[in-house]
Amino acid sequence: MSENLLIRDTAYRTWLEELKKKIRNAQLKASITVNRELLLFYWELGADIVSRQAETKWGEGLFTQLSTDLIAEFPDMKGFSVSNLRYIRQWFLFYSEAASIHQQAVGELPPNTVFPPQHIESFDVTSNALNHQQAVGQLAQQVVAQITSIPWGHNIAIIAKCKKIDEALYYVQQTIENNWSRSVLVHQIESGLFQRDGKAVSNFAITLPQPQSDLAQQTLKDPYIFDFLTMTKAYDERDLEKGLVDHIAHFLMELGAGFAYIGRQYPLHVGKRDFFIDLLFYHTHLHCYVVVELKTVEFEPEHTGKLNFYIKAVDEQLRKEGDAPSIGILLCKSKDKMVAEYALSDIHKPMGVSEYHLTQSLPEELKGSLPSIEEIERELSNGK
Repeated sequence: MSENLLIRDTAYRTWLEELKKKIRNAQLKASITVNRELLLFYWELGADIVSRQAETKWGEGLFTQLSTDLIAEFPDMKGFSVSNLRYIRQWFLFYSEAASIHQQAVGELPPNTVFPPQHIESFDVTSNALNHQQAVGQLAQQVVAQITSIPWGHNIAIIAKCKKIDEALYYVQQTIENNWSRSVLVHQIESGLFQRDGKAVSNFAITLPQPQSDLAQQTLKDPYIFDFLTMTKAYDERDLEKGLVDHIAHFLMELGAGFAYIGRQYPLHVGKRDFFIDLLFYHTHLHCYVVVELKTVEFEPEHTGKLNFYIKAVDEQLRKEGDAPSIGILLCKSKDKMVAEYALSDIHKPMGVSEYHLTQSLPEELKGSLPSIEEIERELSNGK
């Protein structure tokens, strides 16, 4: 149906007046909870658009006409552009169509399944149908509560870049917990954090008590992405270590929430010898020291022995009352997963093994043929 015909459609006009009332109500509440109330309205609007497009012949012309009418009535309120109305519809559909529950009991559903609230009544099973309906309703409310707790721009970034609801809700939850800006959120999505988080090989399950073992596992990634570094092929462990410390803010963001940097080449005195830990952190959520060892080669079983020694020394010399057992992270250029699992199986100190990826800079042989920064600046100055 064209925009001109829509404006004369009685059902459309009635709905438009209802929308105006809802918007005014949302505006009144916005002074208290701006983001949440607006997004709750967006959720209702998305449901309305989907429902009415299915029941009428308004079609795609609805977006243009609705945008024109709402902007005319609320000229100072953003969010009623044609593109944003389409995002609202997409946002609603993304979460409400994530899983069909008609053939599944609630107990069999994936943890993050959501279903459109207006269709909950249609869910039916032969036993405990009412309990199942209530459970689905609660599940939908939980998801809506989460996605309306982060800014709209964050929501758009998530549905634009995530294909599955479990991945999307992971980034929603991480944004809530870590207070990510939109740029940080986008970086984390593009670096594949969901696929990497908690995926490292570790022995935490047999060396740490519950729930410490699960929490520790969740702090590890595999691989770690150090795309803020550019290294030549000839870099060594000290170059990598220095690069990470020089970019400590980026490094801490990649490590994740809770890591507090203590030092590089941290000294430990054992017997008559001095030893130096590549990188030492304290994890404020786990309440333990974290020893990080860097290896610019493929993982070898003997690497775990040295890290085990460092963890033991940190526990003996630095760990205080109230601290949990120290853990170790071995960052290697590459690893064979089975070899790593075998190597960790008989290690008594908690540690994990992960790969790291980074960006390599130009080979040395090409650097001489390119102008330096100083030469470029000098050329630009001469041209003024």
